[in-house]
Amino acid sequence: MRRLKLNIFFISAALFNICFAQLSPHKIDSLVKTAMDKFSVVGVAVGVVKDGKIILAKGYGYKSIESDSPVDEHTNFAIASISKAFTTTALALLVEDGKLSWYTKVVDIIPEFTMYNPYVTANFNIQDLVTHRSGLGLGAGDLMFFPDSTDFTINDLLKNFRYFKPVSAFRTKYDYDNLLYFVAGEVIARISGMSWEEFIETHILKPLKMDKSYSNLLQIKDKNNLAVPHSTDTGKLKVVKHDTFDPDKINGAAGSIISNVEDICHWMLVHLNKGKYGEKLDQQLFSEESQSEMWRIHTVLPSRRSPRYNSHFNGYGLGWFLSDKRGNMYVSHTGGLSGMLSRISLIPDLNLGIIILTNTWIEGAFLNGAINLNIVDSYLGLQDSNWVEYYYNISQKYKTKADSVVTQVWETVNSTSNDAVNVADYIGIYEDVWFGKTEVFMKGNQLWFKCFRSPKLNGPMYYYKANTFAIKWLYQDTNCDAFAIFNLDEEGKAQSISMKGISPNIDFSFDFQDLDLQRVESK
Repeated sequence: MRRLKLNIFFISAALFNICFAQLSPHKIDSLVKTAMDKFSVVGVAVGVVKDGKIILAKGYGYKSIESDSPVDEHTNFAIASISKAFTTTALALLVEDGKLSWYTKVVDIIPEFTMYNPYVTANFNIQDLVTHRSGLGLGAGDLMFFPDSTDFTINDLLKNFRYFKPVSAFRTKYDYDNLLYFVAGEVIARISGMSWEEFIETHILKPLKMDKSYSNLLQIKDKNNLAVPHSTDTGKLKVVKHDTFDPDKINGAAGSIISNVEDICHWMLVHLNKGKYGEKLDQQLFSEESQSEMWRIHTVLPSRRSPRYNSHFNGYGLGWFLSDKRGNMYVSHTGGLSGMLSRISLIPDLNLGIIILTNTWIEGAFLNGAINLNIVDSYLGLQDSNWVEYYYNISQKYKTKADSVVTQVWETVNSTSNDAVNVADYIGIYEDVWFGKTEVFMKGNQLWFKCFRSPKLNGPMYYYKANTFAIKWLYQDTNCDAFAIFNLDEEGKAQSISMKGISPNIDFSFDFQDLDLQRVESK
């Protein structure tokens, strides 16, 4: 009788696993198409690897709303911050070659590197560059490279860290940072004698036969199979320009790689195979020891105690987010640039990898989340949680909140006249120690704001309230309009400007709040 009960138990368990087995490629097709209709995403590409094989690499939708050219498995997208794991892998290769260690001090390689105090400068090591624990705030200094077309160089970055004010003690708190990855790219260049771009191509892309991937958008000569970025962030769906990283100014170590789901499948396989690759897994890109270091929590994040996944830990490794789902390690990262969003997820215990690439901001982020969790759940034996509907509801709340705030600001602006203030009191040149000069001036009959070193950040200023103006940038690829808040002297003449984004959903890389613009010249 006991044996009968055990047999019934095992049969039931097997039937359960069959009922909630992996989503077939056909079911993933249906899932993606449903999600695309729900979120109005133009193009999507999905790749899934399992047990050492590519079981799906496919494109859906179109490269652009302006053509009927379909996305396929080779269509290239900007993978953005998923590039960070390529940078940490490159560092691992240099560590294995004995050219540096994870604890090598940055100043031993880049003597001019200077942080916000002498102790931090002297003790900042290679791992500190890539673990988001510097003490600096979220996205500190990102305005030096975002939006693109700024004239800042890597030398500017290396000098400007000294001016940033920390928000936490060194190595005590997680705050996402892009600039220090650029410094990591410079470390790679100085140690290897080749640019970050050349190193990535030579030591990672070529060995893994990621032949249709590029370290930088500018290297792509034939753009026929390149997805075009789109955005609804400022209203109607529209094509926007690609963000570009000029390697002659700043390397792309934080997010410049262009790739496709077919190639990223090879990238996922080498990590799931603990650094081994090739048809017989007889070649080694990096060691298992290096992978353990990359997949070890270096910076602890608040735990997400999800009952559904029985999660216990959450943290950041070296270029990867690390957590757990139902007893399985979960390794992931997302990426975002103007009009492009990406998500990669690995569950090593299940030998599973998922990559999702989209060309529509911001809807692509919600679609990525929904598709990813549907696939993950199917392998974890969990019932369908209707993630598409869940993320759709979140997206609507996200947009409604932002739209409400932004609409109210511009309604206030439209009901107020610039005649309420003496604009002459605000005109002048203002300077921030790391961002450089800005100017408030009259352009015809309109008060205007421009940033000398970031040409996309210029546009008309409109009186809002008190001593505050709203700036509507000519750059409208994303919702980044900003408040300029003036500090006045006893005569009512502006002496300084602080800034912040108008939309509560503004991308954190628009770190206007970190600027301290002091008047240096009157006009």
